Amino acid sequence: MKIQHLVLALAAAGCVSAQAADAINLANYQVTGTYSLPIFNGANTSGLLSGLEGSAIAYARDRGTLFFVGDEGSGIIEISLTGQTIGSMAFNWAGTGATKNDAEGLTYLGNGQFVVTEERLQNGYKFSYSAGGTAALGGAPFVSFGPTIGNIGIEGISYDARNGNFVTVKQYDPSVLSIYNALTFSTTAGADATPTTSFAAVPTAPGSSTYTSLFGLNSLSDVAVLGAVDGLNGTAAAENLLILSLDSRQLIEITRAGVIKSSFDLSNVLPHNGIEGVTIDENGTIYLVAEQVQDGSNVLANPASQLIVLSNVTASVPEPEGVALVLAGLGLMGAVSRRQKRAIQA
Repeated sequence: MKIQHLVLALAAAGCVSAQAADAINLANYQVTGTYSLPIFNGANTSGLLSGLEGSAIAYARDRGTLFFVGDEGSGIIEISLTGQTIGSMAFNWAGTGATKNDAEGLTYLGNGQFVVTEERLQNGYKFSYSAGGTAALGGAPFVSFGPTIGNIGIEGISYDARNGNFVTVKQYDPSVLSIYNALTFSTTAGADATPTTSFAAVPTAPGSSTYTSLFGLNSLSDVAVLGAVDGLNGTAAAENLLILSLDSRQLIEITRAGVIKSSFDLSNVLPHNGIEGVTIDENGTIYLVAEQVQDGSNVLANPASQLIVLSNVTASVPEPEGVALVLAGLGLMGAVSRRQKRAIQA
């Protein structure tokens, strides 16, 4: 009976892991922390670094820290996983052609390198972080994702270190999700990057200037790849994406074929703050960045951008080694059971 019980337990564990292997399952997540972020010089009226209007966030695995960009792309700020300031670097947009310096996307490449996207130019600029320094984006290698546009352009970008893929989202009119096998960054202008896969909202009627929702979302605000999560290595879920929508106040998990796997309702998570950025660490912990309160509610005495932490509190992300161990255990138990049967028959 003991062997039978062990076999059943191992089989059940295997089923749970197999079920979780095709999705991270946002239904298992809860908000486990919110933290006010550094304001620095406040509103970016004098070209000084500002931490207000947090618009994008990225996790740096080799540093174990987070980085976010704030008001009008004045610079990048390094923080701990609970929002404490570690360092910062200013941006100099001279020579880029930007008039609003609208930094809306941020992703980490490793070894101190980042890509920041400017929404209206629809360009991505690659730079190396140096605490206390200035990134001269006008001379930085860049890539174009499309023509200059209004305040409806590139809102988010994510880099998949496993294979060099990049994923971007365009906000709306129309909303677009694009996946690139690779990107070429150059200090000279070139043709717009061509996605390998793309999903786009369509006009509500022929010739209409209004568009349908995409993935059931009213806008796309940011994207994060799940390939960075160690526990998903070798599983179908590692190919999935997290898509954030500010206007729908939803975080969804989708496959690269556009199939929705799970979702998280953000309606009651800091409801007076616009949530604009998402990233994820190797443990599957999700980090969101939100702007300060700007709806006139004045619910905070000293409004600041906010860091929101979502953690898987009901089930661990499946480890590939754990799945292999379950399968090995099942094989071993089967062999022991057969040996016992032969011994009884003899």
